[in-house]
Amino acid sequence: MRRIGRLLLPRRPLQRKCCETEVEVADCNVDVIREAIDCMRAQGVDVVCGRWLIDGSPNVVLFALNSSYWRLDSWKKEFWEATHIGSPPHDSETNDAILFGFLVTWFIGEVRSRMYGDARCVAHFHEWMAGVAAILLRVRHIDVATVFTTHATLLGRYLCAGSADFYNNLPYFNCDVEAGNRQIYHRYCVERAAAQSAHVFTTVSQITADEAEHLLKRRPDVVLPNGLNVVKFSALHEFQNLHALSKEKIHSFVRGHFHGHYDFDLDKTLYCFIAGRYEYRNKGADMFVESLCRLNQKMKQEKSDVTVVAFMIFPAKTSSFNVDSLKGQAAAKQLSEVVTEIKNSVGSRMFEEALRGRMPDPDELLTSKDVIKLKRCIYSLQRSHLPPVVTHNMVDDASDPILNQLRTVQLFNHRSDRVKVIFHPEFLSSTNPLFAMDYEEFVRGCHMGVFPSYYEPWGYTPEI
Repeated sequence: MRRIGRLLLPRRPLQRKCCETEVEVADCNVDVIREAIDCMRAQGVDVVCGRWLIDGSPNVVLFALNSSYWRLDSWKKEFWEATHIGSPPHDSETNDAILFGFLVTWFIGEVRSRMYGDARCVAHFHEWMAGVAAILLRVRHIDVATVFTTHATLLGRYLCAGSADFYNNLPYFNCDVEAGNRQIYHRYCVERAAAQSAHVFTTVSQITADEAEHLLKRRPDVVLPNGLNVVKFSALHEFQNLHALSKEKIHSFVRGHFHGHYDFDLDKTLYCFIAGRYEYRNKGADMFVESLCRLNQKMKQEKSDVTVVAFMIFPAKTSSFNVDSLKGQAAAKQLSEVVTEIKNSVGSRMFEEALRGRMPDPDELLTSKDVIKLKRCIYSLQRSHLPPVVTHNMVDDASDPILNQLRTVQLFNHRSDRVKVIFHPEFLSSTNPLFAMDYEEFVRGCHMGVFPSYYEPWGYTPEI
């Protein structure tokens, strides 16, 4: 990210599917940037410029990595000669990081060469996947000040996922050996080189600063804690209204998901969730599922009339939406439309009878046609199998850790279960045809979020 005058310009890889719904494409009105983009386009790079449709609508430049894939081998060779950091040929994530790094360096170089006078340029890079550009800017001696921020170290994530006693042994890890054993040595080298080469190295918490000092061999110059925008939630009555509106949207999804087994009272239903990267142990998904199992047993023993619906929002590899999930939402929507139609016709008949000065006869309000429509919808909602615990078809269902643990503890959404589970292996979005809610809106509608992370670089988790 860099600032030209008063322009803050994020740069990201271009993903066409996301771009169509998240970016308002427009030409850049800053001459040096427009000329740099035109120069790259003239050499075959697919570049999109516009406004990112988030709060503040920042300018954004997106690079299509596949338009430069033919340059990958030569760029990897150049990167090796300059840094002696190699990369396996089939590591697609590292390949993308190298492509993105060279494209960003190219772009910044073009912009910088067109800036005159005492103009200054700062490039801010986040995480190892953007670190290639931070390294290249120093190697090529481009006159740009660089800042590298790590929100969590790559090696730290892998060590915690491998059940290491991470925090007690932090000063004693042999980083090269540990990274090599986990086959991420090349990625670790990129992250470490980016931290070492940046003019300013920052992180987001004191605990991550300690981690970076031992694993990346540089103490961060600045600790800038993660922030939350709490201003928008300052008015309690407004927050309560938004909670009610968002909860009703979750109600609508739950009605469709549990059709045929919808025998619980939504007024006595609590929604809780866990979300984040799909790091099964690091994010505490194992502890969350085990807790749900114990809660379910306790509630059944006490014959509670409360229902808990637990959502697990972790992006995983999927092939498609679960047909049963889509069918449930469609059936619930059809029933809602039929009931609305019948309600309008009944209201119209009541109005006509009352206008004539007569009390409507309850037996005449529902016509035989209305009854048939309603019965068809009700019968279509019946199903003999249990509601799905996952909303998508998983690529590797048999080895998915959450699904395997749900099988072990037998949380299958039985009628008798007081705890119902829904695993949504995709980040939430208002454009999702199955569960059309943004994450922020979903959080507002829930009653509780549960984050039992072991590895918590944010630094907000209480120490035990």
